[in-house]
Amino acid sequence: MYHRPKGESAENLALMRRIDKLFLECPFYGSRQMVRHLWREGVCVGRHRVRRLMRLMGLQAIYQAPRTTRPHPEHWVYPYMLKGLAIERPNHAWCADITYIPVQKGFLYLVAVMDWATRRVLSWRLSNTLDVRFCTEALSEALQRYGRPEIFNTDQGSQFTSLEFTSVLKDAGIAISMDGRGRCMDNIFIERLWRSLKYEAVYLHEISDGFQAQRLISSWFAFYDQDRPHSALGGATPAQAYEKGMLAQRPTQRPGSPAPLPALPEQQDVLNRTRAA
Repeated sequence: MYHRPKGESAENLALMRRIDKLFLECPFYGSRQMVRHLWREGVCVGRHRVRRLMRLMGLQAIYQAPRTTRPHPEHWVYPYMLKGLAIERPNHAWCADITYIPVQKGFLYLVAVMDWATRRVLSWRLSNTLDVRFCTEALSEALQRYGRPEIFNTDQGSQFTSLEFTSVLKDAGIAISMDGRGRCMDNIFIERLWRSLKYEAVYLHEISDGFQAQRLISSWFAFYDQDRPHSALGGATPAQAYEKGMLAQRPTQRPGSPAPLPALPEQQDVLNRTRAA
């Protein structure tokens, strides 16, 4: 599924890559500011072209925009539930987001599901389209491997507001939270994940196709979860913080008390890896 080009010219693909790098540095840039910055760099490009490419990449400035429209006219938008909420344990809240990944002859989209408290990447998928299926596949894998969170937060993208995606969350009894429109900072931890991924892996390589992108991203996510210390976690890795938090939530068995009930199938994978650590 990764070999098909997206139909943009080589010039536009190079421009998209530059726009993406600038947006990582200045996420408050809309199309007007982006055009001004590009002109200062000697790149003569019109605003309509930049705006089209930014939309294609899913880039939106972080300023608060008036809520006059919804991402999809038939999709319900849920309120943001994480403001002022202390999230300090695994599986209290998860988040998900989509980002653009440049390759030599086109581009791909990457979705990831992350545990908010420990920053652990629970699942991810690459796709060459923005169809909802790759998002629901990532969500289903995370639920199967790690149980379920109490709250799931996303932006208002049509993939996340779709009936297919929200139905999976509702069926699992998970509260749905969505960022305010135009406020990617509401999902700040996964935005930081994208910045680290791109500067530490994606932009260090000339990725030829989706298969190479799959290997590169898989390797970096394994490094990020298992080996990369995180200052906000006291120097622990996301995997260590997640597994320590899961252990702390397990009830201690007192002498003479009945044996605990067996873990649900979706929780068994987490417990097995915790015991093996």
